[in-house]
Amino acid sequence: MFAARVKPFRSTRFAVILAVLAAAAALVVGPSNASASHSEIPALAVSAACDSQSAMPGDTVSCRVRVSNTGGTELTGLFLLHYPYATNRPIDNYAGNPPLPLGDLATHESLVVFTSYKVSDSDLPGPLVQTFGADSDQTDEIWAYATTPLRASAGAATVSALRSATVAELQANAEAFEYAVGTPGGSVTYSTIGAPLTLNLALANDSSSTGILGYLFEGLTETSWLNNQVEPSLAQSWEHFDDGLTWTFQLRRDVTWHDGQPFTAADVDFTFNQIIYNDDIPTGSRASFAFRVFDAETAEWREERMTVTTIDDYTVQFVLPVPFAPFLRSMGTAIYPKHILEPYVDDGTFNSVWDIETDPAEIIGTGPFTLETLEPDSLIVLKRNPSYWMTDSAGNRLPYLDEVRYLVVDGLADELPKFRSGETDVHGVLGEEFATLEPVQDSENFTLYSRGPTFGSTFLAFNMNPGSNAETGEPFLAPEKLRWFENTRFRQAVVHAVDKAAIISDVQHGLGYPQWAFVSPAAGDFHNPDVRRYEYDIERANAILDGLGWMDEDGDGIREDYAGNNIRFTMATNAGNDLRLRVLEIIQAGLTEIGIQADISVIEFGEIVDQLTSSYEWESILIGFGGSSEPHFSISFWHSSESLHLWNPNQSEPATTWEAEIDSLFIRASQELDHEERIRLYHEAQEIAAEHAPVAYTSHSERLTAVRNVFGNLTPTLFGLWDIRYLYRTDL
Repeated sequence: MFAARVKPFRSTRFAVILAVLAAAAALVVGPSNASASHSEIPALAVSAACDSQSAMPGDTVSCRVRVSNTGGTELTGLFLLHYPYATNRPIDNYAGNPPLPLGDLATHESLVVFTSYKVSDSDLPGPLVQTFGADSDQTDEIWAYATTPLRASAGAATVSALRSATVAELQANAEAFEYAVGTPGGSVTYSTIGAPLTLNLALANDSSSTGILGYLFEGLTETSWLNNQVEPSLAQSWEHFDDGLTWTFQLRRDVTWHDGQPFTAADVDFTFNQIIYNDDIPTGSRASFAFRVFDAETAEWREERMTVTTIDDYTVQFVLPVPFAPFLRSMGTAIYPKHILEPYVDDGTFNSVWDIETDPAEIIGTGPFTLETLEPDSLIVLKRNPSYWMTDSAGNRLPYLDEVRYLVVDGLADELPKFRSGETDVHGVLGEEFATLEPVQDSENFTLYSRGPTFGSTFLAFNMNPGSNAETGEPFLAPEKLRWFENTRFRQAVVHAVDKAAIISDVQHGLGYPQWAFVSPAAGDFHNPDVRRYEYDIERANAILDGLGWMDEDGDGIREDYAGNNIRFTMATNAGNDLRLRVLEIIQAGLTEIGIQADISVIEFGEIVDQLTSSYEWESILIGFGGSSEPHFSISFWHSSESLHLWNPNQSEPATTWEAEIDSLFIRASQELDHEERIRLYHEAQEIAAEHAPVAYTSHSERLTAVRNVFGNLTPTLFGLWDIRYLYRTDL
C-alpha cells in the first residue's frame, strides 16, 4: 500500500458514499457509527472503490481508499487497516498487517491510499469483501467496505454481478428524501404464500398475521423507515423525568377508531392493564414490558411491571420500575379499542375473539387501512381508511392509495409469474431470479432495489423441551432424542455439517450472507462479527461425534448412541416455501456425511406454529425469526422464561448456566442507558449463544425487491422502501 496526500477540502456536511460494483453479497454492514466521532476528536470518513468488476484466482484487485478528516481539529497518530471482512481480523503477510501509519491529518484534509490484493483459490466461494478501517490513535475509527464479485476457474459458472447499495448510500438516500404531494387513488398489489392465522394481533405470533394486521393498528410511537428514529404516532408528544422512570404521553385528539368512536387514554390504559398485563392472555407483547429487577437478598431476578395511569382523556403516565433503554421504541406496540374488546376480556373469551372466521369489518383499529376482504386461499384486500388522522404537507388526508391487495399463491415459485404478467406491483426477488430480472428492468418497467442482508434469521432449531403432554403423559420428545439435542457437542457437530456456502450458492444463487451471530449485520454496531464460527467441516464434525463415542457399529451408515439407538430424527419445514426445502436437503446431505439420518417433513405453516407454541411435539424445524435494529425485541426468543424460547419455552428457572447468562445479559442490556455498554452486553450474549448453538443458523438473504416504476415517494433505505401512507401511483 502507499498513500498520497491531497489538498484540503471544505464542506459543511460530509457523507461517505461507497460506489462499488458489487456481487451478490455486496453489502457487509459495519458498525452503525459509520461516521464515528468522539466528543473531543473530529470524525473520520473513509470511502473505497476497486478497479475490478469481477475477479478470479490469480487476478490482482487494486483499490483506491480515501481517508478524510471531516472535523474541526487536527487528527494525530492516524493509521489504516486493510483486511478481508470474512476473517474479521488481520491475516499475517496480508496488506494492512501491520497497519499503515498515515501520520497526522489536518482539518478538512484527505489522504488517498492505493492498495492491492491477489485473489487466491481460498477466497472462493466469493465475493471478496475487503475492509478498510481508519483509526485516530485507536480512539476514533470508521470503516468502509469494497466488494468484488469472484469467479471460479474457467468452465465454472460465473456469479452474476449485483450493484448493491452500501450502508452509506442508503443513509444518504434517507437524508436527501423529501415527501412529494401525491395523487390519491389506485392500489398496490403483492403476492404472498401465507394468509393470516388469526385476526387478533395481540395473539399473533406469525409474520403472515402481523404483516396484514399491521396496516390496521398503531402504537403511541412509530419508528421511521428513513432513519430508524422514534417518532410520534398516536401520541403527539411526551416528556420524562431525569431518572428515566416516569413518562407522560400527550395523545392526539383527532384520532378515531375505524367505527368512528374517539381514541382516548382509556384505550391505552385498557391495552396495557387488561391485555398486555393479563396473565390469562398469551400475548407476545408482554415480553417487552416484563421488567426484571435483581434482588440482592435472594440473588435472583424478580419480575415487575410498570404502572399505566390515565391522567385525563388525552394524557397517560407510565412509571417504570427500572430504566429501560428501548422504552420509546417499544411504545410502538399496538393499542386496542376498549369499547370493542373489553367485554371479551371481562368474560374470559378474548383468546377466541377475532379469529380467522371473523367478519373482516369487525376488526377495528386506528390504522390507515381497514380489512375489507379475507379469502385465505386467494385474496386479501385492505381498504383506505377515509378518516385517518394523518395529512400531507398540503393538508390532504392520507393514505393516498385506495387499496393494498395481496394475491395468495401456493408457493414462492408462483410469485414471479404474477409480477412479470403485471398482476402484482412488488416482488421479493429470489436469488435464482436475479439473472432473469436484471436485464429486463427497462423493458418491463420495474426497478430492482438491493438493500443488503435481512434483519431476520433462518435456522434449524432442536427441541430440548423435557416436558410431557398434560393429557396423555407422553413426553414431547423421545428421551434418547432429548439427550442428543441437549448435548452441546452434538449440536456443534451438526452446525459444522451445515454447508452455508452451498446454501448461498445453490439456493440463493450468491445473493446471501453466512450467518454466525443472532443479531444481523444490518443492525449495525449491535452485531458481533467476532462470535465463534462453525465452518463447514465434515472431518471436524465426525471427530466431535467420535469423541462422544457414538459410532456406526453395524456399518449401515448411521451412528448409534451409547445405548444403541440410531441417531435419526425428523427435520420439518413449512409447505409452499421451496427455498427452505432446498436448504433442508443441503443440511440433510451434510448430516448423512457424518452418520446422522435426518428425515425431511413438509407440513402446513399453521401446524408448525402450533407445534412450536402449543403442542411442543416436534424434533427439529427449519424456521425463520424476524429481527430489527433493536436486539431487545428478540428477548421473547432468547429469555428462557418466554414462550418463543423455542427449544425449551416457559422455563420457571433457566435449565442451563448459559441460558441463565443470556437471560441476565438481555435484562442488563435493556436497562443500560449507555449505548457502548449495551453493545458490549449484546456482543457477549451473541458469543455465548454461538458457543452453545441451540439453533443452527444458515444465511441471511439479500433484501432484493422489484418494484413497478409507477410509484412516488419511494427511496431505498436501510429500513424500508416507503411509508405506505405516503406511497402513491404516478400513472393515474
